[in-house]
Amino acid sequence: MDQPAGSAQDARSAPGCYRHPDRPSGVRCTRCDRPICPECMVSASVGFQCPECVRGGSGEGPAPQASRPRTLAGGTVTADPRLLTKILIGINLAVFIAIQADRSLLDDVVLYGAWPPKPFAPTSGVAGGEWYRFVTSMFAHEAYWHIGFNMLSLWWVGGPLEAALGRARYLAVYFVSGLSGGALTYLLASPTDGSLGASGAIFGLFGATAVLMRRLNYDMRPVVALLAINMIFTFNPAMNIAWQAHIGGLVAGVVTGYAMVHAPREKRTLVQYGTCAVVLLLALALALVRTAQLT
Repeated sequence: MDQPAGSAQDARSAPGCYRHPDRPSGVRCTRCDRPICPECMVSASVGFQCPECVRGGSGEGPAPQASRPRTLAGGTVTADPRLLTKILIGINLAVFIAIQADRSLLDDVVLYGAWPPKPFAPTSGVAGGEWYRFVTSMFAHEAYWHIGFNMLSLWWVGGPLEAALGRARYLAVYFVSGLSGGALTYLLASPTDGSLGASGAIFGLFGATAVLMRRLNYDMRPVVALLAINMIFTFNPAMNIAWQAHIGGLVAGVVTGYAMVHAPREKRTLVQYGTCAVVLLLALALALVRTAQLT
């Protein structure tokens, strides 16, 4: 794919971030002119600044008036930019260990529409009022390969995205994407088919990462290739993957990610969280339509 600005050779020759030399960057601090990567970018009134300039430690003039440095999306820069990613991985691993210890837990956390289906009653599942399954299924995995692949993806993609968006916005993208993937699965899949895993949320992070890279004029080919490989696995019948969760999460991630990095500064919070609310309402509408069909 063509780069938005410059050639592939220009991208390879771009200077590395002054804190992370292995990360090429075409963005420079507006105060000290040092190259900075997304993790080090702090949104300023004009352009972006490095953490040292924001704290007034660069010696390039007085510190900005902002009380706390901000990320590209307006979130607060924190000492551990991967904290939520680590917590999410920990929760997934804890649930996986619990399931391995007691396999009967799967029946309580997996996402499915209704069992037994009509005309039998009463039924369990989302159609039977167990809406909590949209959340519990996001943290449940049954196979070792499944949780291994998902957690590696979450670490590789989630950490940098958390640093670029800030914790609250990152968590919003993660949950909105996961819930949207669950809603599309509930709508389109057989009501008796179970679905579980963090894949919907992780595909949302893929989508948001692609939007972020486009916003920063980075080479899009790595993320496009990664998405293409995942799509091949998604639609491979032998893998028995709930493609609806992947597509729903990806679309939600692109939409919410776009709002996070393109929202106008004066209405940034309203646009960002308003978009998340709209996507959640659409997911709820899909779930209500499916529930009406199954009851």
